This record gives sequence, C-alpha cells and structure tokens, in this order.
Amino acid sequence: MSESLKPSVLFVCVHNAGRSQMGAAFLAHLGAGRVEVRSAGSAPAETVNPAVVEAMREVGIDIATQTPKLLTTAAVQASDVVITMGCGDACPVFPGKRYLDWKLDDPAGQGVDAVRPIRDEIERRVRELLTELGVEAGA
Repeated sequence: MSESLKPSVLFVCVHNAGRSQMGAAFLAHLGAGRVEVRSAGSAPAETVNPAVVEAMREVGIDIATQTPKLLTTAAVQASDVVITMGCGDACPVFPGKRYLDWKLDDPAGQGVDAVRPIRDEIERRVRELLTELGVEAGA
C-alpha cells in the first residue's frame, strides 16, 4: 500500500470523462476518506460528459466541477490498484501493482438513460473493491 497506509486506487479510461470519473467519484464517496482516489485518461477530453454528470447527480454525487486529467507514469506508480476501463495499451504497467480491467460500455455520446446502467455497474464493482480492500463502504 501507499505510504499513507491507505489503499490507493487509480481509475483510467481514454477520455477521463465518463467511466473513470464515475469510478473515482463512487470510491471517494463510499470510501469516505479511507482510500486515496485518482482518475486519469490517456487522451483526456475537455470536460466530463454531461450525461455522466447528470446520472451521478441522480444518486447524490456531484462531479460537475471535475475535469479530465492526463494519465501520468507518476499517477500509476503512486497507486496500489490500477483499474482500466478501455484504455488499452496506453496504460503503463509496473511490477507490483494490481491491475483490474473493467469492461464496461462507453458512455460517450449516450444519453442519461444509457448511462444509468453503466453507473450502477460501476457502483456495484466499487463496493466489491472496497470489500476486497478491507474498507467498509459508507453511505
């Protein structure tokens, strides 16, 4: 684990505008400060997908002020667990890191109705991850 003794998780997708933002937001919310959370993209978009912002707002999580960030080697090195969500070979691999590849539909270009099942599956997987990390989920 990272030096802070909290587990550290990095969510990565291509644009850091949908899936990785939802994953990070759920983990930050449910982990309630007991997990270090990062998200990034191999080719970040200008803004977070508005349908994703709306879908998260529906479950009481506001990500309207989040901005997509560029994936860096330092972010990967600083994380215990790296969760890829469609970034392909763009995600650097380092020995000793735990990698999970969550195959999920891409919310890009989708409306809120299409984003909701993706959001709900991400929440389910984040809750499972918290259990694996030994962190009790809040909310």
